[in-house]
Amino acid sequence: MRTELETAIVEFDDETGIATLTLNRPEALNTLNGQLLEDIVEGLRLLEEQNDEVDGVALRAVIIEGAGEKAFCAGADVGGFSDSAGETSSRSALEFLHEFPTPVIAKIQGYCLGGGLETAFACDFRFASEDSTFGLPEVTLGLLPGAGGVQYATHIAGPAVAKELAMTGDHFEASWMAENGLINGVYAADELDDEVEAFAENLASNAPLAIQSIKKSVDIAQHAGLREGIEFDRNAFGTLLNTDDAKEGGAAFAEDREPEFEGK
Repeated sequence: MRTELETAIVEFDDETGIATLTLNRPEALNTLNGQLLEDIVEGLRLLEEQNDEVDGVALRAVIIEGAGEKAFCAGADVGGFSDSAGETSSRSALEFLHEFPTPVIAKIQGYCLGGGLETAFACDFRFASEDSTFGLPEVTLGLLPGAGGVQYATHIAGPAVAKELAMTGDHFEASWMAENGLINGVYAADELDDEVEAFAENLASNAPLAIQSIKKSVDIAQHAGLREGIEFDRNAFGTLLNTDDAKEGGAAFAEDREPEFEGK
């Protein structure tokens, strides 16, 4: 499946269960305007519809990337918004992205700044080429990141790193981001595609209902108490134990073969 929206391209491989959502404004360094934010949400909804066509879970992983080689996303296109509409639409789109049940991987090459970095932070995983550039420059405009950048950075890497990233407004190399836990891996530009694809395939090969429950468990761990988190895990374990995938996993282990999970 391939669908071209006004500012994004959506692709889905029904054999692997891996989808790609491309931010497609290369002439503007894939900066976020109102249309692109709408297309991110619309693209994710189109991908989720793939599950409606099968008995189980078809969509196993989503890769988000930027068109061209210069930028994943260089921030917000301030000319593409009016008044506070940009902040509101950014928050709403990134909340949708962050809460999307399928794991989402940001594949970053080039500039990843401001709202672009917030977009990457809203994903579950971030991998970058070694020549990529990161930053939250809003402070240089007398602002702070309006779509959760400081919150995401604090949850991911801790308060001191979040303050350095947001208070200085500096540009940071991919190596610094990885050293501080803000991205998962750094690769040579010509290796990035293969590395991200291999990681997505690894996710896609595992039981999708379990993957979705793990994603939700981590989210609860960040926003609720230990007691609530353990209770969720206990209930989710009981639910998963009765799925076809759990039976398949046990059978595959006993028969010393690779499991074939269907998401049911």
